[in-house]
Amino acid sequence: MVQNILFDPLIPLSILAAVAALVVLILMLCTWQGLSGWLIRAGAAVLLLLAIANPSLQQEEREALNDIVLALVDDTASQHIGGRETQTGQALENLKAQVARRRNTDLRIIPILDAPDDRGTILTEILQQALADIPKDRLAGVIVISDGVAHDVPANVDGLLSAPLHLLQTGLTTDRDRRLLVKNAPGFAIMGEPVTLTLRIDDLAATAGNSPESSTTLTISVDGDAPLTLDVPVGRDFTLPFTLPHGGMNTLQFATPQQDWELTGRNNEAVLRINGVRDRLRVLLVSGEPHPGERIWRNLLKSDSSVDLVHFTILRPPEKQDGVPVDELSLIAFPVRELFLDKINEFDLIIFDRYKRRGILPGSYYNSVRDYVLNGGAVLVAAGPDYASVDSLWYSSLADILPAGPTAQVVERGFHPRVSSLGQRHPVTRGLDADPIAQTPPWGRWLRLIELTAKDQAQTVMTGIDTPLLVLDRVGEGRVALLGSDQSWLWARGYEGGGPQGEILRRLAHWMMKEPELEEERLYGEPRGQAMQIIHQTLSDTVENVEITTPSGETIILPLEETSPGHFAHDWEAPEPGLYHLQSGEARSVVALGPAAPGEFIDTIATADILGPLITATNGGSFRIEDAVPSLRNIRAGRPAAGRNWMGLLKRDATRTTDITLRPLLPLWAWLLLILTLTCSAWLYEGRR
Repeated sequence: MVQNILFDPLIPLSILAAVAALVVLILMLCTWQGLSGWLIRAGAAVLLLLAIANPSLQQEEREALNDIVLALVDDTASQHIGGRETQTGQALENLKAQVARRRNTDLRIIPILDAPDDRGTILTEILQQALADIPKDRLAGVIVISDGVAHDVPANVDGLLSAPLHLLQTGLTTDRDRRLLVKNAPGFAIMGEPVTLTLRIDDLAATAGNSPESSTTLTISVDGDAPLTLDVPVGRDFTLPFTLPHGGMNTLQFATPQQDWELTGRNNEAVLRINGVRDRLRVLLVSGEPHPGERIWRNLLKSDSSVDLVHFTILRPPEKQDGVPVDELSLIAFPVRELFLDKINEFDLIIFDRYKRRGILPGSYYNSVRDYVLNGGAVLVAAGPDYASVDSLWYSSLADILPAGPTAQVVERGFHPRVSSLGQRHPVTRGLDADPIAQTPPWGRWLRLIELTAKDQAQTVMTGIDTPLLVLDRVGEGRVALLGSDQSWLWARGYEGGGPQGEILRRLAHWMMKEPELEEERLYGEPRGQAMQIIHQTLSDTVENVEITTPSGETIILPLEETSPGHFAHDWEAPEPGLYHLQSGEARSVVALGPAAPGEFIDTIATADILGPLITATNGGSFRIEDAVPSLRNIRAGRPAAGRNWMGLLKRDATRTTDITLRPLLPLWAWLLLILTLTCSAWLYEGRR
C-alpha cells in the first residue's frame, strides 16, 4: 500500500498564494512590532490556509509485476549450417531452465526469420517490434542467440535499448568457409559486344592462421549448357570478359568446387540474369519493279530508329529503251558487289520485295545469298507476280533455301488471310487471330495471291485461298520466310479495317534473329518473387510433365496445362532461392530465383563484432555457446552487466495499481475546531499579558 497527500484548493491557486503572502507580511509586521501572541495566531492562519487548500489522503493498492527477459532466437538460413541449429536448441533450453528458477521473471521468445526480400538477418527491426510490446520498467534484459551476423544494425545505437543486451554466439572457432561474390555485372548487354564481369572468391575463417589457397577453379555455364572451366585467383577481385550467346534473357551460373572444410556450398555459386539486346538491326531491302507496297516497306523499316536500312532498288530496268544517254543515268555506281559479296554477312536481314532475275545480279550473287543463309543469315521474300514468272527467284540457286515454290498461277481476286492450324501454335502468328473459327474475318482483304507449293519440312503459318500464304523454314544455320502476296501494304493503309502488318513483320524479324521468345520449342520459367510460372511453348498438341531439380538437388514433377494453343503453363511456389533446372521431354532450361547470392550466405563465419556497439552501449556481454552458457545474475542499473561466466539482468520491481482510495485528511469540523482553539488561545494569552 502506498499513501500520498493531494491538494485540491477551494479557491483559485493564485488567490490562495496572494492570501498566503499577505499572512506572511502581517506576521513579519507583528514580529517587528514585538506584539504578543503572534506565534499562536500564525498557527491559526496556517491551519486556515491548509483548510482552504483542501488536503486529501490517497491510498494505492499495488500488485507486483514480473520482470521480462526477451530472448531473440536466430532461425535464419545461416543458423542451419555447421551444427548451429543444435547449439541454438541447447542454449535456449538452458536459458529456459535458468529463468524458470528465478522468481517473478518471465521469458519471451521471439524468432528471427529470413527476411522475404533477402535483406538478411533483420535483428534490429525485430528487436524494436518486440520492445514496442514490453514496458520499459519491466524489461530486465535482452539475450540474442545467434551467429552474430546481422544486416540492419544502425551506426548510432545510443538510446536504442534501456536494458543489457547479451549475445550467445553459435558457431565454432574452427569454422572455415569459401564464398563466391559477383561484385559488378550489368543488367543488360549489347549482342556481339563483350561485357566485363567482376567476381571475387574469398576464404573465410573464424580465427587467424588459416592461409588461403592462391587459386581455384571456376565453372561458367549459360542457360544450363556445358560449363567452361577457368583457373582464377583466391582473395582478390578478377574480371571476366564475356559475350552473350543470344538475345533475350541469358542465365549465367558461376560455381567453384566445394571443399571438405567448408561450412556450406550455398555460397559457392552465383547466378546472373543478363538481358541481351541488339544495338542496331541491319536490313538490306532489295526491291524489284516499283509498286505501292514498296514505299510501305521503306516507311515501316525507317520508322524504327534501331534499324539501319540499305535499300537496293531497280529504278530503270535494262530492257527499258528511252534514248537517255548512259552517262546521265546516275551520278555514282551502286556498290552491288560490296553489298552482295564483300559485306553481306554484316546484314541481319535481307528482304526481297517483288524482285525477279533481270540479269543485273549475276548468279554468283545469288549463291552468296544462299551461303549467307546457310551460315546463319535470314531472308524474307515478299512475292508478287514476278515469283510465278520464268524470271522467278525460285529458278536461281535460292531455290535451295526458299521454303515454297510457285505453281505459275496468280490468283487475282480478293481474299481474307487466315492463320493456319499450325499458325495457331507458332509464336510468329499465335494470338494474332483472336477467334480463328469466327465466320467474320478479323482483317481486311488482300487482292492478289501467288499459288505456292510448300516443301515438306516448311511451316505454313498463314493461308490464302487453298494455298500457303506465309511459309517459314530453317535452312542450315539460318532462317527463311516467304510471303506469297505483294498486297500486305493494304493492311498498312487500313483497307477494309487493315490488319497487323507491323506486328507480323516484327515477329518475323525476331524469329529470324533467333530471339528465344519466338522459338517454336521453348521451355522457360518467369520468376515472380519466390514463385515462377513454368511455360512450355510448342507446336505439339501435348507435352510431357516438367521435371524440376531444385538447388538442393530434390526432384519435383509437375503437370502442365494448356492455356492457349501451343502454350502450356503451371504456376508454382518454389521452396528456396537459387538455380532451378527444368526439363520437359527434350526441352531444357534454367531459372534463377532470388538474388545472385543469398545475403544470409555472404558472411557465414560467426562473429560478435557486428553487434559489438550495441552490446557495449548496454554494458552487456558476448559468450560462445561452445564454451558454456553463462549463469544469470541480478544487477543495478548503470553497473557492468557481464562477467567471465555470468550475464546480468536488471531487477525492476515493477508494480501495477489495482485500487485507489481518496478521503479528506481532516473533516471540516476538525479544521474549524483547531482554528477556533488557536484563535481563542491567542486572545486569552494576549488578555493575560
